[in-house]
Amino acid sequence: MTSQLRVIEGGAVLPEPVTADPWEFQAECVEAFVASWRARGFSPVTVENDIGLLERTLTALGRPAWDVTPEDIDRVVGDLALAGRAASTRREYVQIFKGFHRFLQVRKAVEIEAGFGVRLVCPVDEFNASRHVGDDSPAQLPPPTPERVAEFFDFLKSRIASARKYGPAARDYAMFRTLYHAGLRSEEASLLDRPDVHFSRGPFGKLHVRFGKGARTSGPRPRWVPMLDGLASSCTGSSTTCGASSPTRRCCSRTSPAAACTAGRSATACGI
Repeated sequence: MTSQLRVIEGGAVLPEPVTADPWEFQAECVEAFVASWRARGFSPVTVENDIGLLERTLTALGRPAWDVTPEDIDRVVGDLALAGRAASTRREYVQIFKGFHRFLQVRKAVEIEAGFGVRLVCPVDEFNASRHVGDDSPAQLPPPTPERVAEFFDFLKSRIASARKYGPAARDYAMFRTLYHAGLRSEEASLLDRPDVHFSRGPFGKLHVRFGKGARTSGPRPRWVPMLDGLASSCTGSSTTCGASSPTRRCCSRTSPAAACTAGRSATACGI
């Protein structure tokens, strides 16, 4: 009976980490975590930003990720709050650590338990987990009334007619109109280019937001946004909007946003 038994190597021995230095092993884990981002198709900008955030979080915790306790999370988040950091910033610190700890649980749990004697349990619990909506302090000032908004845009229009440099004034007017009517984020609006404006698409025209905000560090997510509430007519060549009070200040064609301005200005300079 015993002659039929044989030894199978590697099944009963837990693999130990390559290095016994916890900080060196954590650095290797961070590199593997970053490699998983690239494998999932995250943009280089997103990867670079999140690397810095993860490094700042681990430095603030002051110990290897597998030794972090809920009290450590409370301390770091509390220090950020005392420093005046916004709730959204504190949430980013917690979320990036939670993602890294989850990676360790899935990929490195056996090595960490064998090498450092720690069984991984996430220290982010219901008492220090971040909330996503409504956790920022409410604004002390109420939102502007429709009358106040109309007054603001009237001021911008009058500024176009009297501005020393026509292009920046028209650009600012078109930008604020786009933010207000299309609901774009400031960074999304600033990255729009002339080919992204399609006046003939749909009943109102549409904006192609190529660098839309992604979710959970997934990178830019493009989308189409309709130009509602007369946004198309506000950002094209009407004399009232563009301040074209003289033949030398005529705007580009309303039907062709990519056309050059009669005064030698580009469509972008005319606020499109």
